[in-house]
Amino acid sequence: MHEPSSVSSTAMVRNIAVIRVGRAGPELDSAVVEEPLEIRLQGRPFAVVMRTPGDDRALAAGFLLAEGLIRDADDISAIEHCRHPATPEVHNVVNVFLMGEAVTSLRARLDMKRNITTTSSCGLCGRVTIDSLKRKLPRLAISWRIKRDLVAELPTRLRSRQRAFDSSGGLHAAGLVTPDGRCERSAEDVGRHNAVDKVVGAMLLDDEQLPLSSHALVVSGRTSFEIVQKAWIAGIGLVCAVSAPSTLAIDLAAEAGITLLGFARDGGFNVYSHPERIKL
Repeated sequence: MHEPSSVSSTAMVRNIAVIRVGRAGPELDSAVVEEPLEIRLQGRPFAVVMRTPGDDRALAAGFLLAEGLIRDADDISAIEHCRHPATPEVHNVVNVFLMGEAVTSLRARLDMKRNITTTSSCGLCGRVTIDSLKRKLPRLAISWRIKRDLVAELPTRLRSRQRAFDSSGGLHAAGLVTPDGRCERSAEDVGRHNAVDKVVGAMLLDDEQLPLSSHALVVSGRTSFEIVQKAWIAGIGLVCAVSAPSTLAIDLAAEAGITLLGFARDGGFNVYSHPERIKL
């Protein structure tokens, strides 16, 4: 069973002294915490992800799923924080132990990848092409529909779960929602793609059946290629964003069979691909 993050919303922000020019207010402001998380595989460094602390195990699981290193929870033996009381910085290291076929194929997969550092604003930075995704992943079937009025409410429902955003104004969020509007998972992070990895990884660690074909993904901010890519890999058929999608995100959603929605605010939204899932 996945254990929820022990990091509170107050630990995701830090008070910073600030000089306010042209406006009144306190001399302290709340800033989002951003720290590196080193992900190790079998004790070997694999990637460094810039993230907001919290749900690190889920983040690692979701990240490795998107990277193609694992397919489901059966590929994971354990995910452990490296901890030592004298060196608190090692709390920013997680060691992932694989098992089964994931172990035997790890060497070959690592040979095709490079050690990477991802920033909080960029996920996979275009390292995986649309053509390679089309070769590996099936087009998603349209197995459910959602009412337009309910879609228009999704960003507001996600916003109500953003506790750390209330104090900082600087955190993105992602949520997994069922067609009846129930939000099963949500996460906040300084990076939009990290928040997606956290909610998908949490479902994976809870032994939820992948693909997540009975869920929609709601994200704050814009939708870029890597967000749609992560949704496709997880089998999510609808992505709803508060802001705009990129052209590459629209192209990928069309190829994947994903309903892509943008500018979901003030009771309306734009449909960029596969409107069949929306009850207009």
